[in-house]
Amino acid sequence: MTEENIASIVARAREAQARYEADGSQERYDRAAQAVAWAIMEPERNRELAELAVATTGLGNAPDKIIKNHRKTLGLMRDIKDAVTFGVISDDPETGITKIARAKGVVGAIVPSTNPAATPANNIINALKCGNSIVIAPSPKGVACAERLLEFIHAEFAKIGEDPALVQMIPAPSSKEKTQALMEACDMIVATGSQNNVHRAQTAGTPAVAVGTGNVTVIVDETADLDAAAEKIRASKCFDNATSCSSENAVVVVDAVYDAFVQAMSRAHGALVEDEAGVVAKLWPDGHLNRAVIAQDADKMIAALDLDVPDGTQYIAVPTSGIGAEHPLSREKLSRVLAVYRAADFDEAVSITREIQLNQGAGHSVGIHSADDNRARVLATAVPTSRVIVNQAHTFATGGSFTNGMPFSLSMGCGTWGGNSVNENVNYRHFMQYTNIIREIPAREPSLDDIFEEYWSAAGQ
Repeated sequence: MTEENIASIVARAREAQARYEADGSQERYDRAAQAVAWAIMEPERNRELAELAVATTGLGNAPDKIIKNHRKTLGLMRDIKDAVTFGVISDDPETGITKIARAKGVVGAIVPSTNPAATPANNIINALKCGNSIVIAPSPKGVACAERLLEFIHAEFAKIGEDPALVQMIPAPSSKEKTQALMEACDMIVATGSQNNVHRAQTAGTPAVAVGTGNVTVIVDETADLDAAAEKIRASKCFDNATSCSSENAVVVVDAVYDAFVQAMSRAHGALVEDEAGVVAKLWPDGHLNRAVIAQDADKMIAALDLDVPDGTQYIAVPTSGIGAEHPLSREKLSRVLAVYRAADFDEAVSITREIQLNQGAGHSVGIHSADDNRARVLATAVPTSRVIVNQAHTFATGGSFTNGMPFSLSMGCGTWGGNSVNENVNYRHFMQYTNIIREIPAREPSLDDIFEEYWSAAGQ
């Protein structure tokens, strides 16, 4: 497929979007979003997509992907249910400004192989909710899953008389050249996945919402409920075989509870493996992550690393102290492997966490298990991060949870720390813009005394 073919797909999407917006209404936008949500959440289709994702990418596991497809989509639909994205958003007599919702146009969505159904569905729902059309660019391994998802979406569209051209994808085989052509032709890029994709999105010349690298570090301090912390870390670390950018990659344990926490990890089916050099050699056999370990079930991971661990082990924890390029355990591992650092006290734990984040993962998120809420505040001002997750399973909390106030998303902005223009969870607001009607109002010009009286009193004129 040539660049001209990509251009024709975008042209078709642009024509469909123009009709969608011109004939739009809040009811229509909401109905289209609901159609997409049901396309992935209907149980049989959800299961098929989850199993297809694992079969074609070799990443994660189907039961967890079923849960992810369902809960991420359900949470998103809750978040946008009453959101106004069409017509007048606000009308303020005091300022004389009326704000009107406007679509951004054709969205180009770059999606990763780790979530080949949930991430595009999330992007499609947000795009349609705000009056846009969208073209998906899946990773090579994610093509089959994206194709099937779009078949389900178009089947739902047929039920409600919606235009299938609103949701398209780059046909197989996918390639960097096709993706580049899409990014240059669309009106807005949403990029999730490798930092190569993110960099290309941010330099394509099209406005881009892109996200940074995850490398989550969590602190366990001396006030923590150790068994609860260990169980939450296990559940989060093992979910979908650590495919999430929000999966814990390192835990920093305060010395006073280190031995007790190691025992708590053991009770939660985590095995301490003291052979750092041996794990590193097998996890990065040629300088790259071992594909036999990445996002694999525990038994396959253990076999690939040639480990002798207790039966029932679900993940391994490897003690280390090194941080930086020469110490790969301090970076993202995309596997059921957790680096364990030992800190003399909470202050040193914060310093270690900061160093790890500056090495990789700056701006994304960190966590803390503690009974002292003030320590979360300390962490929030000491570390370059957009999110501090407190006493929660990180994977389930960072991208939105029914038990916290974060918006549901599979794409976490990392701010300037992570080289991003946003540091919120990417949500529907990033898929819309506004036209403001500005009317004249009575003058509100202050005097110099109003502005400078306190300053003059302190510094003089």
